[in-house]
Amino acid sequence: MTADNTSWRPGAALAVMQQRARMLQQLRAFFVQRGVMEVETPLLNRHAVTDVHIDSLSVPLDGAAGYLHTSPEYPMKRLLAAGSGPIYQLCKVFRAGEAGRRHNPEFTLLEWYRPGFDHHALMQELDDLIRALLAGSFRMDETLKLSYRQLFQQTLQLDPFTCAVDDLQQQARQYRIELGGQSELERDAWLDLLLTHVIEPQLPANRPVFIYDYPASQSALARLQQWDDITVACRFELYLGGLELANGYHELQDPIEQRRRFERDQQQRRQQGRFVPELDEKFLAALEHGLPDCAGVALGIDRLLMIATGKDDIHDVLSFSIERL
Repeated sequence: MTADNTSWRPGAALAVMQQRARMLQQLRAFFVQRGVMEVETPLLNRHAVTDVHIDSLSVPLDGAAGYLHTSPEYPMKRLLAAGSGPIYQLCKVFRAGEAGRRHNPEFTLLEWYRPGFDHHALMQELDDLIRALLAGSFRMDETLKLSYRQLFQQTLQLDPFTCAVDDLQQQARQYRIELGGQSELERDAWLDLLLTHVIEPQLPANRPVFIYDYPASQSALARLQQWDDITVACRFELYLGGLELANGYHELQDPIEQRRRFERDQQQRRQQGRFVPELDEKFLAALEHGLPDCAGVALGIDRLLMIATGKDDIHDVLSFSIERL
């Protein structure tokens, strides 16, 4: 080992670690004041998520495969179905293949659920929380709320719910989006490309931006709602400082519809030649027992700390990122 080898040192400066500690204290005080109970659920689970955009890290468990959770969502909903009332959890989560300036395979997630809330009520509480946590470190202007449809109409002058796939493809070519050799994409893939490559960079960096009511095909675990001529997913995402910070739902309660979506995920994974997880029957049994009407959201704490400290690389807010292990 050479004398100048400093790879053992943490990536985050002491001041950043102190700010993280203060943020976590403020966060817990926020939920205590609002009567939301802190809970813990296992990091190690017997089932991986079926989500086609997320891959779990596997570890041996009792002679079979276990999986580090990508989110505490399923066990937290089992607690809700068992009568927990409003709950939150602050924990480490793990996602395979996610590494870069804004990603680390292990990161800190805050997730909470509010019985009796819809996604609009939860957006307001999330706005209250981030303003409390960023007070004194990041100046924010008035919050902006736009539906997914409004966002595309205002930015690209097209309706994401009714336009032809050819129109989406033409827009992507106009903005010279790199397709990585894939010219034949599904509708949602084109929408995602336009959102991430064209729309997101244009979002204001100094004000929270909520995007809500996504296409039904992007519903994940959110319920659906009919609005005039379209069906939307009661889902939202939060952007601030050029970063996607949070993803929330007015939660789906229907176990039959949830099973259908999981099976659709499995089919898509099978077609892509990827690992196909078994369904988490205990989670589905909890839905069959009865999930209360509720909304839930997951907030990336490391990214929020990036905004609070003015860092543009997630490795600068982690004590030991994957590169320092």
